[in-house]
Amino acid sequence: MNAKALFGAGLGLKRDLMPQLQAGVPACIDFFEIAPENWIEVGGRSAKQLAWFAERYPLAAHGLSLSLGGPDPLNEVFLQRVKSFLDQHRIPLYTEHLSYCSADGYLYDLLPIPFTEEAVKHVVARIRRTQDILERRIAVENASYYVRAPITEMDELAFIRAVLSEADCDLHLDVNNIYVNSINFGFDPLAMLRGLPGERIVYIHTAGHLREAEHLAIDTHGAPVLDPVWDLLDETYRLFGVAPTLLERDMNIPPLTELAAEIEHIARLQRHHAVRGRVAA
Repeated sequence: MNAKALFGAGLGLKRDLMPQLQAGVPACIDFFEIAPENWIEVGGRSAKQLAWFAERYPLAAHGLSLSLGGPDPLNEVFLQRVKSFLDQHRIPLYTEHLSYCSADGYLYDLLPIPFTEEAVKHVVARIRRTQDILERRIAVENASYYVRAPITEMDELAFIRAVLSEADCDLHLDVNNIYVNSINFGFDPLAMLRGLPGERIVYIHTAGHLREAEHLAIDTHGAPVLDPVWDLLDETYRLFGVAPTLLERDMNIPPLTELAAEIEHIARLQRHHAVRGRVAA
C-alpha cells in the first residue's frame, strides 16, 4: 500500500479540532501530524475519525516517548507497534526528538542529551536500530532545552551534525527551537541555521513560545508564531529550499480560522520560495 507523500503546510491533528476539520478543511492545509502514542490501538469513534483523515490527507508521525538519548533499553516492542501503525495508515514519515524522556521509567519531559562523543555513539546506535526495526529512515528533531548538561565536549550544532552523519538519518528542523535556544544560551540563531546540513532536512516545525525574561524563552506551542521565528523559516527556505512545514499548537488552541491564517503564512512563504527557485533554475 503506497503512502501519500508529504508536501506543503500542515497542522497537528487534535481531537478537539476534528469536528471542525471534518466539516471543512481550510484549503491551506495539505497534511496533518499525529503522535503515534495517542492513536496506536485506539478504537471506536476515534479510530473512525483517524481513518477519515488518513484516507484523504497525508499524515506525518511525530513521536513523543522513544527517548533516543535515554539510558533505558530501547523499547523495541513499542517500535514494532509503531511500524504496524505507520504501515496501516500509509504514513511516510516518522520523526522523534533528539532528547530523552526516560530513566528507570518515563519522566514526562524532554531532557537535553550531553553533547559528548560518548552520547553521539549511544544515540547513533539507537537511531540505527530504530531504522532497522521500522524498515525506513527516520528524522530527528533539534530540541529546545533550558539547562546545559553537566558534561559538554561540543556545541549543539556539532552534536546534531555528528548524529545525523553517523546514524545516516534525516533532520526534522524546528526553527522555533533554534530561536528559543538562542535566547536561552546566547548564540546567533542564523549562524546555527546556516551550519546545518540542508540536504538532510525533510520536515520542519514552527511554533510560538513564551518570552519569560530577557534571557529566557519557553517553548510552549501555546501562542502565535513571532516575527523572528517567521524570519528564520523564511531564511530556511531561502538557504535549503521548501520542505513540508507544520504549525505546532498544543495549548491555548484558538479557533480554526486563526490557525488557518498562520498556516496560510507558511504556504505564502513556500510559494514565494518555490517561484524564486524556478526563476533561479
